[in-house]
Amino acid sequence: MSVRGSRVSPQESCPLAMCDGTGWILGPEDVARPCECRERTIAKARTRGVASVIPAKYRGVSFDRPPVTQIAHPVVAPVREFCDEIEANIADGRGLWLYGGPGTGKTTLAMVSSRIALEAGLSVAIYSMPKLLARIRRTFDGDAGEQSYLEFFGRLTGVDLLHIDDLGTENKTEWVTEQLYSIVNERYEARKSLVVTTNKSESELEQEIGERVVSRLVEMCELVPVFGDDRRWQNGTGSASDAA
Repeated sequence: MSVRGSRVSPQESCPLAMCDGTGWILGPEDVARPCECRERTIAKARTRGVASVIPAKYRGVSFDRPPVTQIAHPVVAPVREFCDEIEANIADGRGLWLYGGPGTGKTTLAMVSSRIALEAGLSVAIYSMPKLLARIRRTFDGDAGEQSYLEFFGRLTGVDLLHIDDLGTENKTEWVTEQLYSIVNERYEARKSLVVTTNKSESELEQEIGERVVSRLVEMCELVPVFGDDRRWQNGTGSASDAA
């Protein structure tokens, strides 16, 4: 690999004053080797990616910090195992289905998985089910110049990991069922990974979003029951809306 072009003062662009700001050092015969600053630059870019995708409340989530350390080990273990091999699992289209009551930590564990995927350099899209449906509706109602339905559908089905929170909370309609089936089926056929959270059991979810969707989720995702008390109420932060 050769590196050519205008040079910039090392002190102004490379924090280690070793390269010209490109992240590469030109050696003999125009052969370049990576500068030590390149790894730092990549790490910062990954951090920015996390900040732009993960909701602010969950940006610091980790297996080594509360509230994850307060969740029972049998619940956390399969999620940690999934994350330990995050790149291989996502490459094979494997995902997680986190099921349990309100406030038990489903969303937090899902956010840990999404955060680790982002830090591994993978593309991630995160939506709660109500916001996802609202976003799809805007593609039909939006003004010219806004993202079309096909463009948005391409994003949903093209990212390495699609994280859907609160599956089954939407009102059941034929339109909702068809939208979900289109997204899940496209990712199923393309072997694309999904992480979903829901308060509904498998049979309840079949009633809400249809057997076709649930049967694909069963094949794509490892089911992880998340049990325990509602931690929002235990921490004194619960409200009627939190517990819904």
